[in-house]
Amino acid sequence: MTLGSIDAWWWPYLFILLAGCATTYPWRALGVYLGGRIRDDAEILVLVRAVATALVAAVIGNLVCFPSGPAADTTVTLRVAAVAAGFAVYFFSGRKVLTGIIVAEAGFVIGFYLGI
Repeated sequence: MTLGSIDAWWWPYLFILLAGCATTYPWRALGVYLGGRIRDDAEILVLVRAVATALVAAVIGNLVCFPSGPAADTTVTLRVAAVAAGFAVYFFSGRKVLTGIIVAEAGFVIGFYLGI
């Protein structure tokens, strides 16, 4: 079965839903099954946490260095300053992630509308 096999308006949406579920839920079920059997300080979880952190850092770096859409019209200085401000607030506020995100977003939005 392919995306173009049915010519109904709703078929692409159903196809995406089914494909997403088929690729996501088996891994979730495996995580639930194995989750109770692995210690919190196990080497495999340390590796998984490190890879997840590296992926998030790579996505943020990609958004800063190679933005798309309206963010592409902003300066690199604005994007780097927003990330730096968010990180500084995160670090000095007792490592509160939400606070750092809010400050970075607010700084970027304010700079975007001011045309910095």
